[in-house]
Amino acid sequence: MKITVVGAGAVGATCADNIARRQLCDELVLLDIKEGVAEGKAMDLMQTAQLEGFDTRIIGSTNDYAKTAGSTVAVITSGIPRKPGMTREELIGINAGIVKDVTQNLLKYSPDVIIVVISNPMDTMTYLALKSSGLPKNRIIGMGGVLDSARFRYYLSQAIKCSPNDLQATVIGGHGDTTMIPLTRLATYCGTPVAGYLDEATLKKVAADTMVGGATLTGLLGTSAWYAPGSAGATLVESIVRDQKKMMPCCVYLEGEYGLNDICIGVPVIIGKSGWESVVDYKLNEEEKAAMQKSADAVRNMNGVLSSL
Repeated sequence: MKITVVGAGAVGATCADNIARRQLCDELVLLDIKEGVAEGKAMDLMQTAQLEGFDTRIIGSTNDYAKTAGSTVAVITSGIPRKPGMTREELIGINAGIVKDVTQNLLKYSPDVIIVVISNPMDTMTYLALKSSGLPKNRIIGMGGVLDSARFRYYLSQAIKCSPNDLQATVIGGHGDTTMIPLTRLATYCGTPVAGYLDEATLKKVAADTMVGGATLTGLLGTSAWYAPGSAGATLVESIVRDQKKMMPCCVYLEGEYGLNDICIGVPVIIGKSGWESVVDYKLNEEEKAAMQKSADAVRNMNGVLSSL
């Protein structure tokens, strides 16, 4: 089995590292547009094989998509972050061109590939990848909710003072500071509602901290985070290639689910060998439904920029 990661920056390289360590494929292709970067990182990663005990063969490539031929899954991390003074339209314009080009090149050599989108703005880039590729909707998956939910569990674990592994907590909606929806009502600690351990003010703070989790790290690091995004991408890939049927919040194309149509946005789905297999209905209450609609409106507004490109 072959897996491709497009974009050898911090997120892409970390995702590739996780995929190799988990031995999710026989061959892993790391591809980047910048000369020598993918080759260098692939070599560096391969030099950990004996130390980490994996047998995956990692190949680096400077924009040679022929080397990605026959990939089962491809992860797209390429694109640029928003810079000071850059408008939303400028960011979407640049990254839309990159994501569309990457998608078309991947399909040229791997027509049956399942595509995982990490590039930002993720909801819009997932929608673009779907519409520009013509692929069945189940084969295009945006990763955002997996990462946001991991951050939600982190903040809950800090507040409760427990292991994140003892928590079930999900974030739905758009992958953005103002669009994501941490579902505090449904979060549990060892099967019991977290509301039994935290007061309402603390729960609201946890939700607020989760929503700006990415921005908080950018402020501390001076750049976007990479360990958790890379690991989240690999976790999604693992459920696909091992047909684990795990329930994960992912950005997928909706046709009536959650009352939404013609939009890619985060909802809980079952992930298996064919991509995302079904949407799970969480039975949202009226407040949560209103938040979801507000989030969808913001994502549609972002998508609207695509029509002017």
